[in-house]
Amino acid sequence: MEGGEAAGLLAERGPSRLKTYRRRWFLLAVVCLLNCSNAMVKITPKQREWLKGYEINLLWLTFAPVADQTAAYFHISLEMVNWLSIVYLLISIPFGLVATWVLDSVGLRCAVILSAWLNMMGSIIRMFSVLKFMSLGSQNYWYLFVGQCLCALAQPLVIFSPTKLAALWFPDHQRATANMISSMSNPLGILIANVLSPALVPEGTHIPLMLGVYAIPALTACVLATVGIREKVPPTPPSASATNSTSQPFFMGLKMLLRNKPYIILALCFGGGIGMFTCFSALLEQILCEKGYSNVFAGLNGALFTVCGLLGAFLLGLYVDRTRNFIESTKVCFCLSALASIVFAVASRFRDQAIALAITSSIFGFFGFAMYPVAMELAVECSYPVGEGTSTGLIFVASQIEGVVFMVLLQALTVRVSKDPSSTCALDQDGALDWTTPVLLMAGLCSAMACFYVIFFHTDYKRLHAETNMVKAEDTGSDDVPEA
Repeated sequence: MEGGEAAGLLAERGPSRLKTYRRRWFLLAVVCLLNCSNAMVKITPKQREWLKGYEINLLWLTFAPVADQTAAYFHISLEMVNWLSIVYLLISIPFGLVATWVLDSVGLRCAVILSAWLNMMGSIIRMFSVLKFMSLGSQNYWYLFVGQCLCALAQPLVIFSPTKLAALWFPDHQRATANMISSMSNPLGILIANVLSPALVPEGTHIPLMLGVYAIPALTACVLATVGIREKVPPTPPSASATNSTSQPFFMGLKMLLRNKPYIILALCFGGGIGMFTCFSALLEQILCEKGYSNVFAGLNGALFTVCGLLGAFLLGLYVDRTRNFIESTKVCFCLSALASIVFAVASRFRDQAIALAITSSIFGFFGFAMYPVAMELAVECSYPVGEGTSTGLIFVASQIEGVVFMVLLQALTVRVSKDPSSTCALDQDGALDWTTPVLLMAGLCSAMACFYVIFFHTDYKRLHAETNMVKAEDTGSDDVPEA
């Protein structure tokens, strides 16, 4: 039975014991606010002039849009500022495995509340660095570092929560949309921070204001989560599969995933896609400045990439909830994203191609971001009955590792070139960087992953089929429900 047929049967003859609760939207709002708040402290650099020529070779740069003001305010080097961002990567990979266990073994309520408290405590401790009565003198930097570590610990918990939330609290015809809304709140937070940080910090003396503003949503999310989330699961499940959301023990689930060929293909290809999108966002300004494109234009492209991505994810989430075409949707989006990466690689090597680059960045984001929530739902479908936290968490860990590999590889292939009068890059004494080979490799890798995914990824919708079998069993009055 195809996904659409299964969905039709579930919609027409849903079991009478299933029920949805209006408070699911409150839970969704809390997770969105928490996700958005956590993303605000790990933003990607878009304006290199703020870094005053410092060569940036890191994946995530917290305080990046105001790095030089941060360094001056705390009397530290830009390298120490960069460590406030790299800690997200160093912590999220090992703690990602712990977060999957917490979600599937302890429960969604504990995971959300724990992440809310970690995020809130991290935001408040960061503020200690600018309070005179808490001053450590020249060691105030460590307040920032410890705060960032706590926020980094919260990241995997909140990023892994959307699929679990959708599975436990939303009916089958709303799962993709709920996952989309909560997942896309993370890039929305990044976009807000990229716009807000430079506006809040025109000079170093405004650093305390920025830290205070970013602590407000973290504190709000913590209060709402602690007071408002009282149940581990809804009293009555919204879907047949929700009753088996944590049916497999954690380590048994890991073994099942490692033996699941479709899941391994999805994790490698989709994880690589996330890593590539991270590289694109982090390196966009450096790629464009060599050909004379301004930092403002690079920031515009980054904004178009994110905004169009949010729109694409919203539309595709609604479409998949209606049709259940998970596989077809991800394959089409992956191919179109790869095509956009090829066009961008070629257009970025020429001057005066602003319109083409803006359109390409928009298309790249529209189809690339659209895949994220759908692919996470597909990961659950192809790995059922493994817990949602485990199946989505391993993909996130894989994306982090692949992102590091891609980042190092792309930067290693750059070539030093002599100064070009039309270049807008912040040059050091050794000249600018030529990104021709890296961007062509990026397009090639995207295309290779898309082709491999289209050709080799095939799977059944195990969760939908299990729900259909449960409906049939109830219709026949049988208590024996076939396994997926």
